[in-house]
Amino acid sequence: MAVVTGASRGAGKGIALALGEAGTTVYVTGRTGAAGETELPGTVYETAAEIDRRGGTGIPVICDHSRDDQVEALFKQVEREHGGLDILVNNAFAIHPDLARKGPFWEKSLALQDMFDVGMRSAYVASYYAAPLLIKNGAGLIVNTSSFGGRCYMHGPAYGAGKAAVDKMAHDMAVDFRPYNVAVISLWMGLLKTERTKALFEGAPDRYASFAAAAESPEFSGRLIDALARDPDLMKRSGQVLIGAELGEELNVRDTDGTRPHSHRETLGDPPTFNKAIVQ
Repeated sequence: MAVVTGASRGAGKGIALALGEAGTTVYVTGRTGAAGETELPGTVYETAAEIDRRGGTGIPVICDHSRDDQVEALFKQVEREHGGLDILVNNAFAIHPDLARKGPFWEKSLALQDMFDVGMRSAYVASYYAAPLLIKNGAGLIVNTSSFGGRCYMHGPAYGAGKAAVDKMAHDMAVDFRPYNVAVISLWMGLLKTERTKALFEGAPDRYASFAAAAESPEFSGRLIDALARDPDLMKRSGQVLIGAELGEELNVRDTDGTRPHSHRETLGDPPTFNKAIVQ
């Protein structure tokens, strides 16, 4: 049983679909409940329905992850209906139109700091309320979706700080969860073929041809998470920041088109290595 946050579209939708296709019951959370509420397509109900069509069970839940009361209510619903939890994917993220606009941060909207709320803080809050359900099951997995932006300059300091934070959060939460056999990792995804990037590629096909060719499907990350959850050596990876493409090589996971995505380690940097010291 899994909860995937921010799954109306994009990475969250792809992850939810892949988990559902593997037979998992997936709670799909997001703010979009009806078509036309946003410029991009996708709703929690559409994602849940597609999970059902693929053989899983999708449960849509309208949840604003900037609202702690709504997040608490989400996990109370999970406990009421299923008793425990196997997988939490912290993917909810506030994307502002200025995110990828070129220029220094002070020339962009101050609203980019919303990523600290839905993206960084929301991962902490969801993990907080999910913890008792994961522990109750006797084993579990939390995945924070992240990117190379936690280690290199990518979209400016707000984006980078948020990604670096969820990477460190995974490391530190892993220390607290280890006695309970619950693993926590941060997953660096590559460029994804989401509704947003597809629109960008289609608007300037010649300019973005090389990027489109190297992009991963959002479902690739979901396949990785499913393989991780089934890995008997999962706890050995707990607390680490993992590059999705490299994890695919290790676990023999391919993208939906049968290819193996390429790691961008050589151009965008290595995952962080954290000190083993524990100060309590």
